[in-house]
Amino acid sequence: MDQPPFKKVLIANRGEIALRVIRACHELGIRTVAVHSTADNESLHVKLANESVCIGPPQASESYLNISALISAAVATGAEAIHPGYGFLSENAGFAEICGQCGITFIGPSVRNMVLMGDKARARRMAVKSDVPVVPGSESAGVDARAALAEAEKMGFPVLIKAVAGGGGRGMKIVHDPKDFVRLFEQASREVEAAFNDPTLYVEKFIAQARHVEVQVIGDRFHNVIHLGERDCSTQRRYQKLIEEAPAPNMTNATRARMHEAAVRLAKAINYGSCGTLEFLYDSKTDQFYFIEMNTRLQVEHPVTEMVTFTDIVKEQIWVAAGRELSYTQDSVRHRGHAIEARINAEDPVTFLPSPGLIDGYHPPGGLGVRVDSGVYDRYKIPPNYDSLVAKVIVHAETREEAIKKMLVALDECIIGGIKTNMDLHRRVLTHPCFRTGQVHTKLLEEILADEAAAAVGKAA
Repeated sequence: MDQPPFKKVLIANRGEIALRVIRACHELGIRTVAVHSTADNESLHVKLANESVCIGPPQASESYLNISALISAAVATGAEAIHPGYGFLSENAGFAEICGQCGITFIGPSVRNMVLMGDKARARRMAVKSDVPVVPGSESAGVDARAALAEAEKMGFPVLIKAVAGGGGRGMKIVHDPKDFVRLFEQASREVEAAFNDPTLYVEKFIAQARHVEVQVIGDRFHNVIHLGERDCSTQRRYQKLIEEAPAPNMTNATRARMHEAAVRLAKAINYGSCGTLEFLYDSKTDQFYFIEMNTRLQVEHPVTEMVTFTDIVKEQIWVAAGRELSYTQDSVRHRGHAIEARINAEDPVTFLPSPGLIDGYHPPGGLGVRVDSGVYDRYKIPPNYDSLVAKVIVHAETREEAIKKMLVALDECIIGGIKTNMDLHRRVLTHPCFRTGQVHTKLLEEILADEAAAAVGKAA
């Protein structure tokens, strides 16, 4: 029997992802340390870890983003490694570097990997160098709106303004008219400076009705890199993913293979040594795909890949961080069936505003091929300080149509009382003809909502 890769791991996160990492660690025989803010005293990840440390007040900047408090907690508890989950400090190269300086293993890629791919403009240049297609865009990034406008005019409108740092759609602006460019550029710069302390932006050509397809890769310290297939994450609202699925529908095997090869080629070019995701825009009209960025961390939607490949990405990530060679080869990875994930958020279904509060009645769905990743329980009070994600419902079936039906049944079975959620929105998307036939794109949800609003006006008239 293998010795555990580490004796003790601190999880520098909260909610469902903290629980996901805790479970993986416990299955590997690793003791766990949960950290939490005062708002998360009663959180499930605190209850299920072997130890817990309060690291500050509810504000994330003073707790989950407080590097000094996290390092102090790791040292005080004797944790050998820190797993950052996703979000918060998961892609912060400075945090990873401090971990190394303190003799603590950062469960993630190398600092060099994070620096190379954390800057989206630099990542684009690396992709071009590796013969991976990229969306036409600016060759450099900056904060000069007039200079950026000149580049935008060269590539032609509409264009997309994007932040160099961070993610989650922060600061992203679609500009159709050159007259609006400077105003929106400056607005985006202020937004990302407030969110990521980095106002730098770059510009790329906007592709209408594109699909968002990403490839999961994992590498080790011995220059081995493999892919675990792709996911379609096109069903989004304001660049926030709502439904993800694997494999991507309505894509030829030849295109799928080219995308996989491009992702592995770029990951190998930087000697990538952890789990990570390369994101692409796919234009189904031309059958062309374009690299947009790399997430050097675990993704929220990793369960759909685990379901179709029967792998445990988190365990593999931990083993790789401990210095072991990949336990899979590309030829040993097998794909079977179709998986769909629906993100259940605590939010008003009409205004989409967060809806924190006390959960009064909770029953997660179950059955063959149904998985629920969640950090809540009955009578748990969802704090207003963090992301509104309550649960991820993931289903797996032999075909996409069967997976859609299974997801609809799971949502009908799911009970989350006392708060408002977006479950009804998921039902409407899953039963929409475009989704049912795999005709998905990043603006599909906007179109569905616009059609519903128009129909409501027609009925009222």
